[in-house]
Amino acid sequence: MIRRLRRIRWGLPLRATVAVVLLALLLRKVHWSSLVPDPHPGDALWLAGALVVTLGGIVLATLRWRQVLFALGKPAPTGALLSHELAGLFVGNFLPSTIGGDVLRVTRLSAANGDRPDSFASVVLERLTGWLVLPVLTLAAMAVNPGLLQLGRASAVALALSAGTLLLLGLVLAAAASPRLGGRLVKTEGWVRFVGAVHLGLARLRGKPRAALEVLLVGVAYQLAVVLAAFLAAHALGLDVSPTAALAFMPAVAIAQVLPISVGGLGVREGAFVLFLGPLGVPAGQAVALGLLVYGLNLAVSLLGAPAFAVGGGVGPSADRPPQPVA
Repeated sequence: MIRRLRRIRWGLPLRATVAVVLLALLLRKVHWSSLVPDPHPGDALWLAGALVVTLGGIVLATLRWRQVLFALGKPAPTGALLSHELAGLFVGNFLPSTIGGDVLRVTRLSAANGDRPDSFASVVLERLTGWLVLPVLTLAAMAVNPGLLQLGRASAVALALSAGTLLLLGLVLAAAASPRLGGRLVKTEGWVRFVGAVHLGLARLRGKPRAALEVLLVGVAYQLAVVLAAFLAAHALGLDVSPTAALAFMPAVAIAQVLPISVGGLGVREGAFVLFLGPLGVPAGQAVALGLLVYGLNLAVSLLGAPAFAVGGGVGPSADRPPQPVA
């Protein structure tokens, strides 16, 4: 317990420090004037489109979660799930802590359905779809446009991230599918609960290929929305990024920015854009600006979650009281 409290106490400041250092190193190499290019009449339309698509992506993420719950046999109202999703985004972006938005979603959903294990499993499985879809999008885009494989370090890193993500996903699924390993971890605490949740979800999905396919299809739609929002944001900054380049490198950026080494992916996301877009002729300053703009779009949409966070359910079923059945 003492070690866990120490991690909680020092984890966030360390990640914030890493984010500040990474951004400082990046900004030292760019001209400040390049961060904000000369505006053009059509830029506002590109930016508005990026904002709308970002919001649409949140709706698609909610539908993905709903499909996972339906496949698990725990259907929930879409409106309630959207409220939990927005509240989780607000917590994750404006109240950075060890709690996080996903924990808030699990807490509020389990308060409604009285089933914390399945609620936790639904959030874990929803996240896992990204581990599959993102690298597949990168690999598919490079197959369509082989020229993207000739960009030196940028191509190598994107391929390494994709292959590493798929390998890690395979290891997690193999461990979770084992009754001797994953089955024993269903009711455990700590990070190993993650594997137990995957085991529980796989057990629920076994024999439901259509439901699993629907989850993946909605997951693809969500990730395409994320790519499209970044593509539109790039054009709002006047960057000439092709659709296949966006499809190849935006998912790689998304994979890199979830590494738990900074707050909100700050610094990591911007550095990834510099790495991937530099060989395409995008100046470092504009690549950093794109990373900050993508982050800003997510922050703007996250503000919609403030009311949901303020008025939504707070805690799950009490530990000394059995969960009540859902009506």
